[in-house]
Amino acid sequence: MKRIRVIEIIQTEPKNQNVLVKGWVRSFRSNRFIALNDGSTINNIQLVIDFENFPEDQIRRITVGSCIAAQGELIPSQGSGQKSEVRVVQFEILGDADPGIYPLQPKKHSLEFLREIAHLRFRTNTFGSIFRIRHHVAFAIHRFFHERGFYYLHSPVITASDAEGAGEMFHVTSLDLSRIPFNDQKEVEYKKDFFGRPANLTVSGQLEAELAAMALSQVYTFGPTFRAENSNTTRHLAEFWMIEPEVAFNDIFDNMDLAEDMLKYVIGKVMTECTDDLKFLLDREEEEQKSKPQQERNEMNLLQRLQFCLDHQFERVSYTDAIEILRNSNPNKKGKFQYAVESWGTDLQSEHERYLVEKHYKKPVILFNYPKDIKAFYMRQNDDGKTVAAMDILFPGIGEIVGGSQREERYDRLASRMKEMHIPTEEMYWYLDTRRFGSCPHAGFGLGFERLMLFITGMGNIRDVIPFPRYPGYAEF
Repeated sequence: MKRIRVIEIIQTEPKNQNVLVKGWVRSFRSNRFIALNDGSTINNIQLVIDFENFPEDQIRRITVGSCIAAQGELIPSQGSGQKSEVRVVQFEILGDADPGIYPLQPKKHSLEFLREIAHLRFRTNTFGSIFRIRHHVAFAIHRFFHERGFYYLHSPVITASDAEGAGEMFHVTSLDLSRIPFNDQKEVEYKKDFFGRPANLTVSGQLEAELAAMALSQVYTFGPTFRAENSNTTRHLAEFWMIEPEVAFNDIFDNMDLAEDMLKYVIGKVMTECTDDLKFLLDREEEEQKSKPQQERNEMNLLQRLQFCLDHQFERVSYTDAIEILRNSNPNKKGKFQYAVESWGTDLQSEHERYLVEKHYKKPVILFNYPKDIKAFYMRQNDDGKTVAAMDILFPGIGEIVGGSQREERYDRLASRMKEMHIPTEEMYWYLDTRRFGSCPHAGFGLGFERLMLFITGMGNIRDVIPFPRYPGYAEF
């Protein structure tokens, strides 16, 4: 007999049909009622078992966490809370779970504890919801770009370039670290390494995406990126996923439109396709909010924040105008910002970004035309000589969620800026070649996938929206 998933069973009209279900026991009450879940939905199916008809030693093996296969009749439920249940005719224990040592008992566990057992936390309601939503978000991103004629580019994970010029990269080597070869100048002899030169894990697929966009017109990357930044915060990971579209012939304003359209498309799909999981996370967040002081509680709940982004056109504001708004704001004048906004050129902090979104404009905000001194070498220089055509999208509760720019397509300007910022032009000849041969205006942006997941799920720690987080001092599983 073919197994039926729980999500299909609970959507089926019960007519005493014979069904086979398989899953993990969430609870077992009165030696009679089993709540079974197979991960296809946050909802359980109730199995009703007559313990008098089965051997006692078999019944004892039905414990929280054990895996069972059960065959029986799908009938209308006699109790409240579900429309159907399965009256078990026969069952088999597929995998035992010793209740004395199984760590996930039917009680509330802290998120910190669950991170320590990340190999098992998928079985909880919270993380089941998060990772089902993660799938839908990823799939919606691919659908968005596919429907608009983009090509999915697999950019390299191992690279010899530093896209951001930040230098905080993980090195990749096949050298024996206990016997590193040095030359006469006491420098590492990289010619003896696997690639014959220094190599690193990528921090971005952007530069490679630009190369492809100069032939295919519109491409996007969606893959893992790595930062060896020693940041032990709720917003940083050493390994995370990035979505990075690049579009030939787009300017900074086309870039803004594309990013806004993508975010609204993805949020809309999730709100339509993940209603049960979002409702659970909404209830979870509201319960969590009750323990916080009134001034620290969210002004909008999870679903309201998502709808907020769908209902409003994102406000486009220049960096210069934003600085004036922040300088003259009450929190700045009264010293309530942790980082005071004093002059043009300040690198905005999350508290400033959230003020603009949540207090001043009361809608998502796109900031553009940033000072060139605080932005990367590849961003197009504006005619004022002070700013670049950069953009950031700011969301309620989270601050920056997207960063992008129109790219510098002029060879002389780009080469000059690279030398100014000590980016090796000889090693980056391939990047400069796209400006030598058939250059054109183009633009793109980067969206941190886990940042988007934080916003959509309402979780407070980025380590809880990726299956196996990597951060300083931690690389388990």
